[in-house]
Amino acid sequence: MTSTLPARTPAAGGVAPVALVSESALRANAPLALAAGAASGADDVFTADGWGHGAAWVASVLSDLDMDAAALDAAILFGLPGSHARPVLSLRGRSLGSKPLLRGEGVSYGYTHRAPHDTTIALVTGGYAQGVVRSLGNAVTVAIDGRRHRIVGRVAMDVCVVDVEDAPVARGAEVVFFGDPADGHPSLEEWTDATGLTAAEIVAIVGARADRRVAA
Repeated sequence: MTSTLPARTPAAGGVAPVALVSESALRANAPLALAAGAASGADDVFTADGWGHGAAWVASVLSDLDMDAAALDAAILFGLPGSHARPVLSLRGRSLGSKPLLRGEGVSYGYTHRAPHDTTIALVTGGYAQGVVRSLGNAVTVAIDGRRHRIVGRVAMDVCVVDVEDAPVARGAEVVFFGDPADGHPSLEEWTDATGLTAAEIVAIVGARADRRVAA
């Protein structure tokens, strides 16, 4: 069951991508972060809205655990790449529909991608206005129904295009941009490699701009 926090930037069709923060992951990571100590700027953990996770929500969970953010390693607390802890935040969009793309046809602004063969593409909620950085186009994959598919073409303001090949993708299907690799989701590390941004920068942007919600 999820609870809704105040909505951020609406996306195309009024459906905003969701920055889902996991309370169970945060609770599991907190003792590990405490054992590691404040090695990665944990005294600034609430800067920029709790690194995109929601400062008030994080403070509430830590208070329940009788922990102080200043004593915790923030990278471990939030499960950022390299921490070997569970990612707390994932970004999820929705398919707005799909259509055929014929060999040689281009996608999105400037046609930076042209289909090498006949395929199917899906339009997905989530663009640079919600933290899906433009440089991710033609560079990373998303997960839909347990399969990985590449973002193709330039990322637009509120949407992006995904090459789903021969996989049937229903309108409204969930699209995971990044999350927990243990669940088959793309890792946030793919985004850091593609963009040159740090993991902390990415989660802060996504959490501030997408429709942030809390899951148990």
